[in-house]
Amino acid sequence: MTILVTGATGNIGSQVIQHLASRGADVRALVRDPSKARLPAGVAVVQGDFLDVDSLRRAFDGVSTLFLLNAVVPDEFTQALIALNLARSAGIERIVYLSVVHPDVYLNVPHFAGKFGVERMIEQMGMSATILRPAYFIQNDLMVKEAITGYGIYPMPVGDKGLAMIDVRDIAEIAALELLRREESAQPLPLDRINLVGPETLTGPGIAALWSDGLARQIHYAGSDTEAFEQNLRQFMPPWMAFDMRMMGERFLTDGMLPEGGDVERLTALLDRPLRTYRNFVSEALASA
Repeated sequence: MTILVTGATGNIGSQVIQHLASRGADVRALVRDPSKARLPAGVAVVQGDFLDVDSLRRAFDGVSTLFLLNAVVPDEFTQALIALNLARSAGIERIVYLSVVHPDVYLNVPHFAGKFGVERMIEQMGMSATILRPAYFIQNDLMVKEAITGYGIYPMPVGDKGLAMIDVRDIAEIAALELLRREESAQPLPLDRINLVGPETLTGPGIAALWSDGLARQIHYAGSDTEAFEQNLRQFMPPWMAFDMRMMGERFLTDGMLPEGGDVERLTALLDRPLRTYRNFVSEALASA
């Protein structure tokens, strides 16, 4: 009985592996370059790529449970469908897929639409899976820490509707718990969806106020200009990705990213502890400066 983790060297995947390994699971990590993998003792490493069908077949051999995490790339949808079809052919009946919250609402946002398509495949093909739907990652705001601390501006287009931001550490721990729940079940479990949200719904001005408290000086919210947001992102990411992020930001402004009733309570029960807060993130980010 082996759990295969994809995205194994990324921020979430590496933490998922740590949680699984610490609980004694038999873990296999899919990586592009095994020589660069820094993983816990006992974790098997297998080289592979989502577009290399033969490598995925080798990676899936003998696997009972799959954690599927696809990076935001132009062919993300194709990669996910290839992986799921090959997993099905390999007889893998236990899957945890990292999607995104409200993919059926943010349909004009490329990476949301792609993940919604993957969800539809999982459902229509009768796969036994947990679909994790995380909201905005709190740690994404590390990208704008310099703008906050150096220029006194919080520039993310969060808006006034509010986002139920979640800490990536909570995402990884919940993913590991779901993988173990499916792995340890006597029979494949039915399809389930879990919204991954934080303990509070935050607005742009509210986040600026938290940074103001942490820095003991005024931080201003300036995130409603999505065109400027896109242009700033183009300085360190490809134009297609910057545009994708702009589309997401525009939906933040018009729709928000709100939890559903019972989401916070469900996650608190799963973790058996409170969810991490944005205020805690601010304290940690400033302490590491």
